[in-house]
Amino acid sequence: MAKGKLIIISAPSGCGKSTIINELLKEDLNLEFSISATNREPRRGEKNGINYYFISLDEFKKAIEDGELVEYEEVYPGRFYGTFKKEIDRIRNKGKNVILDIDVKGGINVKKQFADDALSIFIEPPSVETLRHRLLSRGTDSVESINQRVDKASYEISFSKHFDKVIINDVLKDAINKTRGVIKEFIG
Repeated sequence: MAKGKLIIISAPSGCGKSTIINELLKEDLNLEFSISATNREPRRGEKNGINYYFISLDEFKKAIEDGELVEYEEVYPGRFYGTFKKEIDRIRNKGKNVILDIDVKGGINVKKQFADDALSIFIEPPSVETLRHRLLSRGTDSVESINQRVDKASYEISFSKHFDKVIINDVLKDAINKTRGVIKEFIG
């Protein structure tokens, strides 16, 4: 049985990445979602091994030290997210394609490690102002938080040139269709 390939999807917060991934997982693309690890506490309704692998800060630091992660990021001081090598191997060894929802720097690092076995896709907003409007219309974040997310998005967009494909999410349905097409072409 051939090993599965990796599909890396990265985007600034609020660009529709999770929505696109959830739609693609419903389709017959032989995809399985890679569950990330974090040292944060589970939120209400989240389950270990389904939403994330919830581990302690000490366990996370030991996994880094032991080289057990293909990528990780300290997103906020003392708050880590990452991807276990064994999670990718678990999925690939079943002949399934791994879909990863990871931050921009992590996406670039995983692409470097897996080269031609990985496709990196960057989901971009039509503009930073459109992103700001989308985040404001959600009504879930403070203006200060939105400003921080928009500033971070501007920085992250500067890395899009390091990805195999850039898809602009102007109309969600079109972005899903474009992403599906790129993945189908890649996995053959």
